[in-house]
Amino acid sequence: MSIVSFGDTALRFSTRDGVRFESAREVGLHVDGMSSNAAAVASRLGADAVWLSKLADTPLGRRAVAELHEHGLETEVVWADADSGRHGLKFHESGTPPRESRLIQDRADTAMATVTPGDFPMGRIQNADAVFTTGSMAALSDQAAETAGALLRSTPGLRALDLDFHPGLWSAEDAHDTLTDIFDPVELLFASEDQARAVFDRTGSPRELVHTIASDYDFSHVVLTRNEYGVVGYHDGVLHEQDAFETAATDSAGQHAALVGTVLQQLTAGAATDEALAHGAAAAALVRTMSGPLTPLEADDVEGLVASESNGR
Repeated sequence: MSIVSFGDTALRFSTRDGVRFESAREVGLHVDGMSSNAAAVASRLGADAVWLSKLADTPLGRRAVAELHEHGLETEVVWADADSGRHGLKFHESGTPPRESRLIQDRADTAMATVTPGDFPMGRIQNADAVFTTGSMAALSDQAAETAGALLRSTPGLRALDLDFHPGLWSAEDAHDTLTDIFDPVELLFASEDQARAVFDRTGSPRELVHTIASDYDFSHVVLTRNEYGVVGYHDGVLHEQDAFETAATDSAGQHAALVGTVLQQLTAGAATDEALAHGAAAAALVRTMSGPLTPLEADDVEGLVASESNGR
């Protein structure tokens, strides 16, 4: 079963715990994009996944793709001239209460902002079992948003989108107005609870939130991630809840992408919604024990954690 993911990706620079950029001497460097990282997770768990993108032909673009290849993800990239677009960056400082973590987005004028449907292999998209993209791609430009909508409409497979809303890219109002035009072909919406509340301007419990979003926009599936509180799902009128797996938390950077990639892998493999959410929550828990937005998740570890939880009931 094949998954085609398309979108932009950034390189994320991170300081060591407790260090601000203004005094940092050493930083970590990782690829960090929802479309790329979720696809890499799905690939690590056994899915036939490919990531499509348009990147500037620079050392930064090649560095991002090299890391994705290390995780076994197939990529198909349109390489743009370096002077026609840049590679997006993120800068992350971890904070300990009362000081909050900080994420600075520097992703304007990237090569992906100039993308058109003709840049991508339509045959792969039309033959995929699932096609996935993100709201952050639509934030890059009107052209990128139009391309995202056109590609989603062109596939008969499962059409999935992650809200992937970041205030550093655009406002909640702009995100809502632009994404509403893209929602029509979308069947499966992923979102974190905080992002969903901001973009949809909704209150209420998580159960009420997924039901309202699904009803208002005619999604057949909605998956709402809640960090340490687990995940709430909606599928064809039925609510599903999965508690988080208890683990020691090292870094939460990659947990949402891990859950999304795992749920996509499970659904395309024929799993029921409850099973897919259980595996997604297990993947998120395992990723929290490792550092970075993309970590070496192992399928056996995910299966083992799900099995241990089932046996403990």
